Amino acid sequence: MNLLRRRFLHLITGTAALPVTCRLARAQTYPSRSVAMINPFPAGGPLDTLARLLADRMSGALGQSVIVENVTGAAGSIGTARVARSAPDGYTLGLGYWGTHVANGVIYTLPYDVLNDFEPIALLASGPLLLIARPDVPASNSKDLIDWLKTGPNNATFATAGVGTAVHIVGLLFEKATGVRFQFIPYRGVAPAIQDLLAGHVDMMFTDTAVSLPYVRAGSVKTFMVTASSRSPAAPEIPTVRELDFPDLLFSQWYGLWAPKGTPADIISKVNAAVVFGLAGATVREQLIDQGLEASPEEQQTPQALEALQKAEIAKWWPILKSENIRVE
Repeated sequence: MNLLRRRFLHLITGTAALPVTCRLARAQTYPSRSVAMINPFPAGGPLDTLARLLADRMSGALGQSVIVENVTGAAGSIGTARVARSAPDGYTLGLGYWGTHVANGVIYTLPYDVLNDFEPIALLASGPLLLIARPDVPASNSKDLIDWLKTGPNNATFATAGVGTAVHIVGLLFEKATGVRFQFIPYRGVAPAIQDLLAGHVDMMFTDTAVSLPYVRAGSVKTFMVTASSRSPAAPEIPTVRELDFPDLLFSQWYGLWAPKGTPADIISKVNAAVVFGLAGATVREQLIDQGLEASPEEQQTPQALEALQKAEIAKWWPILKSENIRVE
């Protein structure tokens, strides 16, 4: 038997003994049909890349297809609301990130609670953002860029994946740290935003490494900084915000998987085991590294770790977001 497969089975059977026969039967029969994994952003974005890498291996581990569905709009809140309303039976899972499960709780009036209406399953991966611009922007480094932006306040356009998304918030922090001003242009996700940047319709944006690195490597965009304290192994030539003396721009984009509130613990455990199995694959890890992402250490791929991180990020970011008075009704 394949070593990783044995490990997956061990993770399931190692779960605390189930006290009643019905729970044991449910664990044995789940899943009996395909599982929907809701990505609340368009295809081609960072969550989509991660989801499709993971879904294939999770399908093999669970013995049923894990199908990624893109349900987009309102900075991820439409797809996330669908997960919150779904039956708590393990057949609808929700992908999310800092924006959907932290920032949206302040910025949007939501029909669900970002913390209390979901069961955490696993912390998946994380990575920084890159500041990129169209190739004909008249700047070759961050100092040149800031000088150019200061020559015409609000003349530069800055793409976002929607109001209140991580790329929007870090753009606001960049304005505050440098004294520049943009015209923010919201899109329905990172993928359509970067396509307009490549077409020259917008000037610049912060974006996820998973989406932007291919364009950086091809020379299709200029890049100025990475929101990390150390350089990315996938793009070691890009200076960090710490090197450039912008410590307030340190930001890690993290991704997680949730189920609707009330999903039984034995099902959560089985899905978590499939995630751990999926992220343990050497090919998956190599592809994540190539995209500037890092799979969470195995000891952090737990429901408890995801819940603790979400609570800590809410405590950190909600006061900041409220002070910026960003609100979408």
